[in-house]
Amino acid sequence: MSHIAMVSIPAPGHVNPSLEVIAELVRRGHRVTYANDPSYHDVITSAGAEPKPYTSTLPTHDDPDGWPDDTIAQLDVFLRDNQAMTPQLRQAYHDDRPDLFLYDIGAAPARVLATQWNIPIIQLSPTYVAWDGYESDMAPLIEQLRSTPEGADHYRRAQQWLDDEGIDATHENFVGRPDNCLVLIPRALQPHADRVDAAHYTFIGPCTGPRTQQGTWQRPHDADHVILVSLGSAFTNQPAFYRECLQAFGDLPGWHLVLQIGKHVDPADLGPVPATAEIHTWVPQLDILRQADAFVTHAGMGGAAEGLVCAVPMIAVPQAVDQFSNADRLTELGVARRLDTDQATATALRQALLDLTGDPHVTERLAAIQRQLQAEGGTKRAADLIEAALH
Repeated sequence: MSHIAMVSIPAPGHVNPSLEVIAELVRRGHRVTYANDPSYHDVITSAGAEPKPYTSTLPTHDDPDGWPDDTIAQLDVFLRDNQAMTPQLRQAYHDDRPDLFLYDIGAAPARVLATQWNIPIIQLSPTYVAWDGYESDMAPLIEQLRSTPEGADHYRRAQQWLDDEGIDATHENFVGRPDNCLVLIPRALQPHADRVDAAHYTFIGPCTGPRTQQGTWQRPHDADHVILVSLGSAFTNQPAFYRECLQAFGDLPGWHLVLQIGKHVDPADLGPVPATAEIHTWVPQLDILRQADAFVTHAGMGGAAEGLVCAVPMIAVPQAVDQFSNADRLTELGVARRLDTDQATATALRQALLDLTGDPHVTERLAAIQRQLQAEGGTKRAADLIEAALH
C-alpha cells in the first residue's frame, strides 16, 4: 500500500473532475490523503480519502461577488492562496510524507514540496493545457499585463515566492508547465490539441463514476424527453434567464424540465412553475445527464465535458472566462448552439432545442465523440498511470 497525497483548492470545478480517480486509488488499496479546505471534508471522505485540512484564502461560492473583475487582481487571489497554503502543507506532510503527490492546477505548493523533498508528482488538469508555442501565442497579453504597475508588481512577487522557496525556475514555467500531467478533459475540447507535447501531457478524458454521494435522480415515467438547465455553481444568480427557460421549455409538449437555480435566487421570483418542470438549488448533474435528451449549460469545462460523455446536445450560454471559447468549440464540433445571455430569450432557446434535437448529424457527432472518450481511458487509465509512476 502506497501513500498518495492529493492537493487541490475548494472549488467544484477543481475537485469533482478528479474525485473518481481518488476513489479508484482507494479501491485499489492505496492510502490516499487529500489536502483541501475543511469545507470539503465530506466530499473528500465520500471518496474514501483522508482529509488533510488547510485554510484556504480563496473566495467561496457563497460569496459570488468575492472574485475581482480585473485579471491581475484575480491572479493575485491565487498567488496569495498559494503563499498561504505552502507552510500549511509543509506542516501537514512533514512527518507523513507521501510516496507520490497529485495536484490540481491551483495547488502549485504541492509541486514546491515535491521538488524540495524529491517526491514524484503528477498534475491532474481539469481544463485545457499549454501547447507548443503557447508562450509566444500569449506573449501580447502577458506583456500587456506586465506593462502596468500592478502587473509588474504581481509577477515580481510571484517569482519572489519561488525564489524564497529555493525553486530554480520561472514562476510561469513552474506553474504552467508540469513535468507530468494527466489531462482530464476531452481531447476534442483542447485548443491546438495537435501541438500538445505527449511527453508531458496525457489525455485521459473525463473521469466519471456513480457519484452516488451527490444524490440520484429518477426520470419521470411520463416524460418523453428531459432537458436540464444548469449554470454550474458560480454563475447562478440569473432569475431573468430562468424565467425565459420556464417559458421556453415549461409547456413544450413531451418535455420535462429540470432547472437548477443555485442558492441566490428565490423560486418565488420565477413566477408560476408548470407541472412538467422541477426547480432545485442543486442537482446531481451527471446522474440527470445520463437520462437527459438536452442540456442548457454555461459551458464550464466540467459541464461541457459531462455533456459530451453522456452524448447530450447542448445549448451553451457562456458567462465568463473559458466558457466563451468552450461554447464556440462545442458549436464547431456540431453538438451545440451558442446563445449569449442577452440572446437567450424563450423563443431563441426553444428554437435552438428543436434545431439540435431534430438534426440527425448532431446525434452522429455526439456518438463519435463519445467513442473517442471511451478510447481515452478515463478513470481506470488514470489510476493505471498513477500506479506506474509509483514504481
